[in-house]
Amino acid sequence: MENNKTLLFTFRIIAIILGVVLFKQFDFQTLKFEKPALAIVYAIVFVFSIFVLIKNSKKRTDK
Repeated sequence: MENNKTLLFTFRIIAIILGVVLFKQFDFQTLKFEKPALAIVYAIVFVFSIFVLIKNSKKRTDK
């Protein structure tokens, strides 16, 4: 159980950091990213971390 809490904490930190980085890299005037290839990698990892957090929260509410 303690290992699960550590894993969730790690995914929360990853999601926060990547969300901020994606927000900072996005240019709202031109509606483009500064580095599109890197933004794709960031977005994939961001979505995966959010998916893991949502999946685990659904397991918690079922119990």
